Amino acid sequence: MIPQAFELALQHHQAGRLAHAEALYRQILSAQPNHAGAMHFLGVIAHQAGRHDRAVDLIRQSIVLQPNNPAAYSNLGEAWRKMGRLDEAVTAFRHALELKPDSPGAHNNLGNALREQGQFDESIAACLRALELDPGFPEAHLNLGNAFREQGRLDEAIAAYRHACQLKPASPEASYNLGIALKQAGKLDESITAYRRALELKPDCLEARNNLGNALWERGQLDEAVAAFHRALELQPDVPETLNNLGNVLRERGQIEEAIAAYRRALQARPDSSSFHSNLVFALQFHPDHDGPMISAEHQRWNRQFSDPLRQLAPPHANHRDPDRPLRVGYVSPDFREHPVGRYLAPLFERHDRERFEILCYSGTVRSDGMTARLRALTGKWRSTVGISDVRMAEMIREDDVDILVDLSLHTAGNRLPVFARKPAPVQVAWLGYPGGAGLPGIDYRLTDSHMEPPREASPLSPESPHNPECDSGPIESRHSPKGDGGAWSAEEPVRLPDCWCCYDPAGESPEVHALPALSSGGVTFGSLNNFAKVHEGVLARWARVLEAVKGSRLVMLCPEGSARERVRGFFGARGIGTERMEFVGCVPRWDYLQLHQRIDLCLDPFPCNGMTTTCDALWMGVPVLTLPGDMPVSRAGLSLLSTVGLEEFATSSEEDYVLLAVDLATDLPRLANLRATLRPRMQSSPLMDAPRFARNVEAAYRKMWERWSLGNSPARND
Repeated sequence: MIPQAFELALQHHQAGRLAHAEALYRQILSAQPNHAGAMHFLGVIAHQAGRHDRAVDLIRQSIVLQPNNPAAYSNLGEAWRKMGRLDEAVTAFRHALELKPDSPGAHNNLGNALREQGQFDESIAACLRALELDPGFPEAHLNLGNAFREQGRLDEAIAAYRHACQLKPASPEASYNLGIALKQAGKLDESITAYRRALELKPDCLEARNNLGNALWERGQLDEAVAAFHRALELQPDVPETLNNLGNVLRERGQIEEAIAAYRRALQARPDSSSFHSNLVFALQFHPDHDGPMISAEHQRWNRQFSDPLRQLAPPHANHRDPDRPLRVGYVSPDFREHPVGRYLAPLFERHDRERFEILCYSGTVRSDGMTARLRALTGKWRSTVGISDVRMAEMIREDDVDILVDLSLHTAGNRLPVFARKPAPVQVAWLGYPGGAGLPGIDYRLTDSHMEPPREASPLSPESPHNPECDSGPIESRHSPKGDGGAWSAEEPVRLPDCWCCYDPAGESPEVHALPALSSGGVTFGSLNNFAKVHEGVLARWARVLEAVKGSRLVMLCPEGSARERVRGFFGARGIGTERMEFVGCVPRWDYLQLHQRIDLCLDPFPCNGMTTTCDALWMGVPVLTLPGDMPVSRAGLSLLSTVGLEEFATSSEEDYVLLAVDLATDLPRLANLRATLRPRMQSSPLMDAPRFARNVEAAYRKMWERWSLGNSPARND
C-alpha cells in the first residue's frame, strides 16, 4: 500500500495539489518513519511554502536515510540558498553533481547560487554546462541571462532572455528580466514592451509594474510612470521601492514637496536603505525652503544609520607614508560616460601627470559609450564595480593600495557612499556630483572654490591663487558672501581650488555661434534648459515678472511633456502671459540641445539650485546667463562659473535685482550681441577651459592632502 500511496502523493505534488500531497506524505511517515522519499518531498513542500529552515531539517533527515540521492542534495541547496546561506547551498549542489554529473538542474542551481555570491564567471560556466546537457532548459537560459546582466554583459544577457522567452512564452519572469536588460541597454521602447508582456501574463507582478514605471520615466513619459507607480501602490500599499520610484518621478516633474514626502514614506517602510535616504538628501537640494542646517541634519541622520556603525571597523592603512612619492588616485562613479561627470573628468584625466599620479577608476557604469572608452584609455587601471558588493569593493580598493579615493557622486543615483564609510583609502575626497559635499565623516575633503564657498579663515590646504583680474575674489566676498558659516553644513573640509572647482570641455564638435536672435526675431527670447526639478513656483514667479516687463519677449524652457507643461501654462496664464510666448522642449541629443541656444538671447538660471553644465553650455554657445547666488554651494555654482570667465556682474544680489537686470539686459541688444560674438573665445582663454592649469591645481590639492596624512595629521571636522 505504501508504494501506491507514495505514487499518488507524487501525482498530487506534481499537479500542485500540495495539501493533498502533504497529507499523504505524513500518512506514509506515520506508517514508515524511515521512508526517505516521503521525508524528502515533505521537505520540498516546506520549501515551496517558504518554511526553508523546516525544509532543511526534513531534507537532511532524508539524506541520512538515502545518502546517494542527488535530487535531495539539489533541493537542500535550494533551501539553503533561499535562507541566504550560499556557502552551504554551493556545497550541496556540488555534492549533487558528484553523484550525478550530468544533471542540468543541479548545474543550473549551482550557477544561480554562484551568481548570488558574486562569482559571475563561475556562474556563467555552470549555466552553460546545464545548457550543453539540455539546450531547451528555459530556466538555465534565464539564470545565464541574470549572470550576464549583473556582469554588465547586456547583449549576451538579452540574447539569453530571448531564448528563455522563446522556450517558455508564458513565463512572466523571462519577459520581466528581458525588460530589465533592455532598459539597462537603453532600448527603452523594447523594454516597455517586455514589461507589458510580463504584466499580461501576471497582472499582479509588482516588480514588473515598478520597472515599467522606471522605463516610462527614463523614456520621458512621466505622467504614465506616475500612473504605473500609483497602480502598483493600489496593488500593495507602502512598498518602499514603489514609493522611492514615485519620489524620483515626482522630483523630475518639479513636485519637490511631494517627492520628499514619498521618499520619507519609503524610508519609514525601509529605514535600512541607504539609497532611498540618499535620494531624500539629494531632493532637499532643490527645495527653496531647505537651508544648510536642515540638509546637515539629514546628512547626520544618514551617517548615524549607514556610516557610524562602519567607522570603527576600518583597519589601519598600510600605505607608505612618503610625502613625495607618486600617488595612486582612485575615482569612483557610475557615470564614466556621456554625462556631466564624464565631460568634467576628461580634461583632468588627459592632463594628469602620469609620473606623479596613477589613475584608477572604479566604474559602476552599466551602459558604456564613446566617453567611457575615452576615459578608460586614460587610466592605469579600470575596475568594473557593477554587481560588486560594498564590502568587496572596499576590499578591492585596499588591495589596489589606493592613496586618495575620490567620490564623484555624493548623494546622486548609483553612489557608493557605504564604501567610503568603510574608509578603504587613507585620504578620501568628494567632488562633482553636485556643488557641495556628501556630509560623510569618512570623506575628509571636498573640492570647491572661493566663489562657491568664500573662506571664513585660511584653509591649510587651499592653494594660493595667482592674481587674475578676471577672477579677483575680493569683490565677490563683499557682494555675494553667504550668510553665516558657509562650511558648517557639511562634514568634509573644503579645499578651495584657485580658479574654479571644474574645467569645462565641450566634448566633441559643437555648432557655430549664430548672430543674436533678437536682432531678427523682433523680440528677446529668454531661456532655461535646466533640469525641471530645479524650477519651483518662486522661480516661475520671477520669470513671469521678467516676461511681463519685457514686451514681446518669449521663454524657451526644458519641461517634461504632460501635466508639468500644463501646470506651467496655467501658472503663466494666471498672470496674463499667453501660451504663444512659451516654448517647451524636451531632452534631445547633445548637438540638437546645443542648437536650441541659437534661439535664445539670455538664459535665466534657476535658484536656489543653479545650473552647472547647462550654464557652461550656454556660455559656450554665446548666451550669457543671469544667476542669483544664495548661501549653499548649489546656489553659487552660477557665480563661480560667471566669475571665472569675468562676468561676475551677471550674478545678482536679490530676487528684485535679478528681475531688474534681466529687463535691463533685454533692452541692451548691442551688449548682448557683443557678448554673443565674444563669449566662446572668452571662455577658451579663461581658467574655465585651461585644462593644464586645472590639473596642476587639483594635483597640488591632492599632494597637500597626502602630505598632511603622511605626517599623521587629520583634517579638522565640522560635524
